[in-house]
Amino acid sequence: MSQLNKILCLAGLLPAVLLAPPVRAAAPEPVVTPLFTQALADFPGKEVLMITVDYAPGGADPVHRHDAHGFIYVLEGSIVMGVQGGKEHTLNAGQTFYEGPADLHTVGRNASKTKPAKFLVWLLKDKDKPAVIPVK
Repeated sequence: MSQLNKILCLAGLLPAVLLAPPVRAAAPEPVVTPLFTQALADFPGKEVLMITVDYAPGGADPVHRHDAHGFIYVLEGSIVMGVQGGKEHTLNAGQTFYEGPADLHTVGRNASKTKPAKFLVWLLKDKDKPAVIPVK
């Protein structure tokens, strides 16, 4: 192929490259570590589950729900949390957030692209239900 043909082929591809939508890397998934589960004798069928969630820089959760009362305490870094119909909250170490059983968790991400974040989650839930229910 001649040099001119190569240039013309590359020039023909240029509009497609320039007009193509940007390719975004998926946000790193969080690392969830179970810490403690305790059945509650005074509340038959209920249990408490404690976990930690580690967000890598730029990390985020997919949309989900818990079917539980969720109490979040930020241990390190800064996170952004929000439920459907509510506003986003940026939380720093020592701050808290609550999700109710009917809430759809639409925003959960590390506020930083350069530093990790970690938080503690305390869930009051039905014993036979999963802790996280993915929503598409």
